[in-house]
Amino acid sequence: MSVIQFPKDFVWGAATASYQIEGAWNEDGKGLSIWDVFSHTPGKVVNGDNGDIACDSYHRYEEDIALMKELGIKAYRFSIAWPRIYPQGSGEVNPKGLEYYHRFVDKLIENGIEPYCTLYHWDLPQALQEKGGWNNRETIDAYLQYAETMFKEFQGKIKYWITFNEPWCVSMLSNYIGAHAPGNQDLQLALDVAHHLFVAHGKTVRMFRELGIEGQIGIAPNLYWYEPYSNRKEDVEAARRKRAWYNEWFLDPLFKGSYPQFMVDWYKKKGAEVNIQPGDMEIIKEPIDFLGINYYSGSLARYKENFEDFDCEEIDEGYEKTDIGWNIYPEGLYKTLTWLTETYGPVPIYITENGACYNDGPVDGRVRDQKRIDYLQKHIIQLNRCIQSGVNLKGYITWSFMDNFEWAEGYSKRFGLVHVDYNTLKRTPKDSFYWYRHLVRTNWLDIR
Repeated sequence: MSVIQFPKDFVWGAATASYQIEGAWNEDGKGLSIWDVFSHTPGKVVNGDNGDIACDSYHRYEEDIALMKELGIKAYRFSIAWPRIYPQGSGEVNPKGLEYYHRFVDKLIENGIEPYCTLYHWDLPQALQEKGGWNNRETIDAYLQYAETMFKEFQGKIKYWITFNEPWCVSMLSNYIGAHAPGNQDLQLALDVAHHLFVAHGKTVRMFRELGIEGQIGIAPNLYWYEPYSNRKEDVEAARRKRAWYNEWFLDPLFKGSYPQFMVDWYKKKGAEVNIQPGDMEIIKEPIDFLGINYYSGSLARYKENFEDFDCEEIDEGYEKTDIGWNIYPEGLYKTLTWLTETYGPVPIYITENGACYNDGPVDGRVRDQKRIDYLQKHIIQLNRCIQSGVNLKGYITWSFMDNFEWAEGYSKRFGLVHVDYNTLKRTPKDSFYWYRHLVRTNWLDIR
């Protein structure tokens, strides 16, 4: 038996996002979000699913927080639905939206759970999208109004803030690949959206400092690791381009105040470039307190001329896969975090998402999801390796606390520690729930 011990102050938590769990899509003055519109558009989401009800956590949050307390987590990462606060994106605030989140946050604190709040987890008010969305710099001003309201309202209650979840998904997946709301397919648009997200992030961090808000603020990009198939120059450069699409493009501006030049040159060959206004990069570089990292997968990668966007193809060496089809690549987490530390310095890091899709359901009242347990254990071992290797890792917040609306996959994919029956909305803790509870309580892994 081997024991993998974690530091005494290591934070264990779980995460969700507003549109994925809350439901109550048109209640208490909430405005439409781009996901309300997208999910109601035929052909956009598997089985025509939508988030109208989701897990109904808007009405069942006390039950959910009781389960969190049973799980023993010290941190719960959630997001606020911007359209609940500003139904039109800006202008008049919706008091019922504020009241809901005050009740919710108060209940977390009452149960000894630290709120980690994501300001933007993809549910942009539709009213702003109709004015150009994140391609319109006026959306930055609306976001700042929203953020300022949240900072002032929850001063002293919420001490950990995340400006944006996965800006790659907001820009590339949603506006270039087109798989997520609003569903555009335009590389130039995606680059502009990403840049405007960065500017909004930097201005928000600066405002957070100027207001003297107690607490810490960061951002949560999703990173992947692509290992070169060989040490041939072509393979190394191809893997680097594919990796930088996710990693350097969304990290260099934060820490270096510039975009990686080799990617700037690559995008120019495709007829796209970033539209930078004077002062933008200095704003984007505003120092943050921590970096959230969402990590799920990676692959081998090698050069292949004219293949997809980066002359790069992924090589499947026989990876095990989760039920969503993603490679299980735990060592990529170690490589990502050690590379990040070597490249940008000892940045304080929280893993803000990591988890596995397995669609096991209840059998005789029990959900036996051993594959999820195996996945989590393999990745958590890599985190311990990172700590031993000098990575400034502060905590691990797994995705997700409970099964939920998995965006374009609808309800067909399950990531939760808690099973949700979408017909009855009954919650059933899975075997992984009890495994994780033991880890949280002991702060160590027993490897047999």
